[in-house]
Amino acid sequence: MSAIENAHPNVPVALSPELSDGVRSALSVTLRGCDELIPQADWVKKLQRSENTGVPLRIKLGLDPTAPDIHIGHTVVLNKMRQLQDLGHTVIFLIGDFTSLIGDPSGRNNTRPPLTAEQIKINAETYYRQASLVLDPTKTEIRYNSEWSDPLGARGMIQLAAKYTVARMMERNDFHDRFHSGASISIHEFLYPLMQGYDSVALKSDLELGGTDQKFNLLMGRHLQQEYGQEAQCILTMPLLEGLDGVEKMSKSKNNYIGISEDANTMFAKVLSISDTLMWRWYTLLSFRSEAEIAALQVQVKEGRNPKEVKVMLAKEITSRFHTQTAADMAEQDFNNRSRGGIPDEIPQMTLALPAEGLGIGQLLKQAGLAASTSEANRLIEGAGVRVDSVVISDKGLRLSAGVYVVQVGKRKFARITLT
Repeated sequence: MSAIENAHPNVPVALSPELSDGVRSALSVTLRGCDELIPQADWVKKLQRSENTGVPLRIKLGLDPTAPDIHIGHTVVLNKMRQLQDLGHTVIFLIGDFTSLIGDPSGRNNTRPPLTAEQIKINAETYYRQASLVLDPTKTEIRYNSEWSDPLGARGMIQLAAKYTVARMMERNDFHDRFHSGASISIHEFLYPLMQGYDSVALKSDLELGGTDQKFNLLMGRHLQQEYGQEAQCILTMPLLEGLDGVEKMSKSKNNYIGISEDANTMFAKVLSISDTLMWRWYTLLSFRSEAEIAALQVQVKEGRNPKEVKVMLAKEITSRFHTQTAADMAEQDFNNRSRGGIPDEIPQMTLALPAEGLGIGQLLKQAGLAASTSEANRLIEGAGVRVDSVVISDKGLRLSAGVYVVQVGKRKFARITLT
């Protein structure tokens, strides 16, 4: 790890007995689930000053709209923002429409192509709409970093670049590794951490949040604020959430994610699919329950309570956040119906043409989209994974005549099929 990325270790601070209960509570909320708070002593001072003056702190989260959708792994930092927002502080949701034109090199071993202005606009609108499912939109300040980055101009950019050295920039892990491996580094990539740091100057932020992979950029904000004569922000890094497999970080490319725009039934079922061990990690990073409540649930499980009951509570909390409580209740009912071999209340309906000789079960599954091919359909039948009207099918040569059938493949795929 580079010198700057290893700077300011998150060493616990001995709290003064004179600190109020409010400051102690706010610090506890801040630290919950975080990777690092840098430096903790400065954050305590900021909290104390805010309480004494009544002036809320300015808390910044910057996101580059690089894709149109976000998954619940992205909401870990949003959850922390909401917790701090509920303490009365000013939350700034910063959309990096300017920095997206550069492309963030964080954690990459090659140059990322920048997005077009039109792509950024579309993605930004979707990002904020989805983020509003976590943040209180009536108490959120929305900013775009093109507000101050565009007017900076060539002269301002040169003056900004003079406030940091190439040697320090090359300490950054990804730049260092790419340089020594012979991979190309474009000059414009050096501008990204500078521009993200300048955002903190423009917004006069007191605290900036980000994932652990953003530590270098967040520390750049502290450095530049000092260069411009401002009080340096503190930074709060949050861990990257493990996906459904409990091993790799949540990612669409690894197919171990839950999209926050997924339907309620799918979302509920996916949460219930995680391991009992991973459940507690998700409770800490995704739930709005207090740490005391979570600790009490852990004790109950150790004393014999079925962990599935506690996992259902988490699944309903997450599902209701992105849908409604009613939708979460219905998702639980749907899941229970499936687990008992029952039929969900709402399933796809379709009508298929019936050949004179009847329709083979393999062709039916393929035409209904319940299997990719007849060979896959046969494998499913061999594995006892196909039911027709709740009866397990074992005959791959079965042919169905005219009528209406409820067909089930596995635990989650259903269709009501009319053959005519």
